[in-house]
Amino acid sequence: MNKEALKYVLTQTMTRPLPQTLRRTLELPLDSSKVVTLVGIRRSGKTYLLFATMQRLESQGVDRRRLLYLNFEDDRLLPIQTGELDLILRAHEELYPEVAGQRKWLFFDEVQNVPGWETYLRRLHDTEDVHLFVTGSSSSLLSRELATGLRGRSIAYEVFPLSFGEFLTFRGLQHEPYSRISESRMAAALEEYLQTGGLPEVVLAHESIRPRILKEYLDLVFYKDLVERYGVGNPLVLRLLLRHCLGHPAALFNVHKLYQDFRSRGIPLSKDTLYSYLGHLEESFILFSLPVADRSLRKQAVNPKKLHPVDWALAYPLVMEPTLDAGRKLETAVFLHWRRTREDLAYLGGDHEVDLVVNPDTPEHLVNVVFSMSNPETWARETRALEWAATVIPHVPRTVVAHEPGSLQPPAGIEVTPAWQYLLSRP
Repeated sequence: MNKEALKYVLTQTMTRPLPQTLRRTLELPLDSSKVVTLVGIRRSGKTYLLFATMQRLESQGVDRRRLLYLNFEDDRLLPIQTGELDLILRAHEELYPEVAGQRKWLFFDEVQNVPGWETYLRRLHDTEDVHLFVTGSSSSLLSRELATGLRGRSIAYEVFPLSFGEFLTFRGLQHEPYSRISESRMAAALEEYLQTGGLPEVVLAHESIRPRILKEYLDLVFYKDLVERYGVGNPLVLRLLLRHCLGHPAALFNVHKLYQDFRSRGIPLSKDTLYSYLGHLEESFILFSLPVADRSLRKQAVNPKKLHPVDWALAYPLVMEPTLDAGRKLETAVFLHWRRTREDLAYLGGDHEVDLVVNPDTPEHLVNVVFSMSNPETWARETRALEWAATVIPHVPRTVVAHEPGSLQPPAGIEVTPAWQYLLSRP
C-alpha cells in the first residue's frame, strides 16, 4: 500500500454521501473510551452499523472530515503490511490539514485482514485523540488478538442477521396492539420471515433475485471465510459438512454418526477433521452449538449438541428448500431471539426433550417450539415434555411457542404463546 493510493481511497470515501440506513436494535456508543468491536457473519449489517454511527455523529454536528472510514477488503489497499498502517493518519492529515489535531472517529472494516492490526489499534488508542470502531467476521482471530493486543481496551458487540422485529422495520410493517387485523398481519409476516431469513440484503431484494444473492453469498463465505482463511485441505468434506448442518437446523449433531455416513460413501476423512471443520463453522459465525443442560462437563462433552445456523436461508443454495422443516426454522428463530443477548443457553435431554433452557446453571425459562399446536398428538407431546421438565427443573416458567397455537387448554403452569408475539418480546 502506498500513500498516494491511500489518499485516493480516502478522498473517495470521505466525499461520497453515506448510504441510507434502516434502524437496527443495536446502537453503538459514540464516545466510548474503548475500541468498539463488531463481530458477526459477513453481510449481517456490520458495515451499515458503522455508517449509521457516522450519520448520528454528523447529525450532532461532527465535521465529516473527522470521520475516517476504511474497508480493508478494498483491493486497492492490498496487500497491507503492519508498518504501513501509520500512513493512514498521515495521509488523512495531508488531505485535511484543517482538522489536524482535532479528535477523530476511525472506522475500520474487516480489520482482521491486516497483520498486526491489534498492536496498531492499541497504539492509536493509547497515544491519539481518537474513537475507534472495528469490524471482523472471525470470532477466533478477533477474540485471540483482542485478548492479547487490546487487553482491557475493547468492548465487543455481536451482530446478527435481522431479528423478527427488525425484519418488520425493513418491510415497513408495525404491530398495532389489540388489533385482530394486525395480529393476522404479524402471523403472515412471520411466515415470510421464516421463508426469507434475516440477511438484510436478501430481505430488501426482489424475490426473483434472492436465490442468486444467497448462492453468491454462500460461495463467498465458503471460499473466503472458510477455505482460504483456515487453509482447508479437504474442501469437499467441508462442503458436505456445511450442507448437512445447514440442511438440518435445530437438529442434534453426532460426529460419530456423520463420520460413519461419510465413510460408507467412500469419503476419506478422520473424526479430527470433522471436529476441526465444525470449529471453523462456529468461529465464522455460521453455526451455533447448543449443549445439553448438565452440570457435568463430561456429560456435556459426550452428549450430542444441537446446531443452529445463524440464518436458515443459508441452506437454500445447498438443499431443496421444501425439505427444510418450518418448525425447525422457527426453533432456530427462537434460539437466535435469546442468543442475541446472552450465551448461557442449553437444551434439556432425557426421557423427553425441551428445546431451550435459559441459564442452565440457575434455570430461568424452559421453552419448547412447534409450528402448529392444532394437532392433538403434537399438543400432547409438547406439553408432556414440559410437564416432565418440571420434575427435573421445578419452579421455572414453561412456555410452548407456536406459530399456530390452537385452541386446546394447556396444563397448569404451561403457557402457549403465538410465535410472532414471542419474537417481538424482550428476551
